[in-house]
Amino acid sequence: MSDYERKTIEENLKNFTSRNFEKPSTCRNLDQIRFYVRELCMKIEDLENRFDYVPGWAYALLAQYNERQNTLIYIDFKKSYC
Repeated sequence: MSDYERKTIEENLKNFTSRNFEKPSTCRNLDQIRFYVRELCMKIEDLENRFDYVPGWAYALLAQYNERQNTLIYIDFKKSYC
């Protein structure tokens, strides 16, 4: 895979995420985060299958959404049981 193809993939993915997703730090709803995680996982899987390449920052973004989800789950847990 050439550098041009990698840059094109990265640019397309970056455009997709900036148009369709909010930043993980601004998410306040668990369902919203779960939707973003599911969509991002499907996009990553698609890139792996079609191009055998996924930008590293896509996995980092997924980790940020998972971290935010865990934080919100913990907050809900504390409200319910403490």
